[in-house]
Amino acid sequence: MANKLTDDERAALKIEAVRLRQEHGDLDAAIDALELVGKSDQLQIQRLKKRKLVLRDRLAFLDDMLTPDIIA
Repeated sequence: MANKLTDDERAALKIEAVRLRQEHGDLDAAIDALELVGKSDQLQIQRLKKRKLVLRDRLAFLDDMLTPDIIA
């Protein structure tokens, strides 16, 4: 699939991946901060963790799109 991408499509996917990695890192920091506060909102933490999982899945998809298939 990666071979069929145009340069513009590849660039757009790379930009999206960078943005998602940044958001994933920001969520990590937010979760850590909420957990350090002590009296934290467990529902809010759970929502943030779920969002992190969604981002991780999307990043895996983008990485698959950007990585060429190698036949061993």
